Amino acid sequence: MGKRHNGEGTVYKRADGSWAAQLSYLDPVTGQRKRRSFYGRTKAVVMGKLKEARQRLDSGSPVSDATITVGQWLRRWRETTLAASSRSEATKAQYTHLAKRTESGDFGSITLNRLKPTDVEALILDLRAKELSDSTIRSTFGVLRTALDVAVRDGLLATNPAAQVKRPGIERQRSAYLSADQVRSLLSAADERGLRYATALRLIAATGLRRGEALGLKWSDVDLDAGVLRVERTVSRVGKSVVSSTPKTARSRRTVPLSPSVTAMLKAHRVKQDAERAAAEQHGLWRDEDLVFCTHFGGVVEPSSLLREVRLAADEVGLPKNTGVHDLRHAAATLMLESGIHIKAVADILGHSSVSITGDIYAATSDDMAQKAVDALSDALS
Repeated sequence: MGKRHNGEGTVYKRADGSWAAQLSYLDPVTGQRKRRSFYGRTKAVVMGKLKEARQRLDSGSPVSDATITVGQWLRRWRETTLAASSRSEATKAQYTHLAKRTESGDFGSITLNRLKPTDVEALILDLRAKELSDSTIRSTFGVLRTALDVAVRDGLLATNPAAQVKRPGIERQRSAYLSADQVRSLLSAADERGLRYATALRLIAATGLRRGEALGLKWSDVDLDAGVLRVERTVSRVGKSVVSSTPKTARSRRTVPLSPSVTAMLKAHRVKQDAERAAAEQHGLWRDEDLVFCTHFGGVVEPSSLLREVRLAADEVGLPKNTGVHDLRHAAATLMLESGIHIKAVADILGHSSVSITGDIYAATSDDMAQKAVDALSDALS
């Protein structure tokens, strides 16, 4: 047999009548000289295996895929590549949780050299059978594909089977949202009950900030004279700890304008906080972290505290029991759009990575918007 690139092989008939081939080659990953044998009942079968091995070598791939299981690889990926990445701790925790969904069971026991696109599709069907949300299934698939990309990079796979599978879709549903009257009622109830984080809830409702962004705000991020704030970090729970990290995207790190009434509200909040700090400092209990919203002693606020207060206020005014902090952000976005604010400006304020996300989530939430558009067009053509 002739030489092709770095693969040299011979084919011969064995004593029992079967056929065999031996390939001598330079391993593209280690650079070491190696040998690989192939066997088959006919010469054509062996020649086919030899040809496939050479094609893999020519493309810089290993002669054969690794025999470790998907579960073993995902655990190695979590402990090395994911751990060493620059992703936030919250994102690492989320990816770890999603990866663990595929590490065990039938799918996790499949070896990499036997993993096929149909196996990935079967996994998607299994996740759907467990009645997981579309977004969870899509995210799980994304983490799996990312991990298998690294397996290709490391020479354990020639190609990524997940890359040949269509990414699971998300069925867009018409979202319910709080009306302006409902938001006002909820915020009034929070004030009347004297809830500690009522001001934080009002800020979220007025600006569309995410919960973690509001809790990550520092006074150094707020310019009360200019009436603007800068989103520089977000607070979230990761395992047993509450951590502060930078937002995922550049567009999430943004400047948000404040109305005069919100600026006045924050000024009043700061005066109240200064008094609270002075009292705590007398006993050496204040932790000066410069947070706009903090605990009684200046520490970072547990995100679930805001959810608890929203639920208390919502129950007071008869809103659904599943009302959450994000509903205030959702309402802010919807009300801005219904007020005629350009969708690009709304996307900038919300910190969405693209205008299409704003449109997909919020643009179809109200019948009034469609009616106003039709009425405006009719007036223009009259």
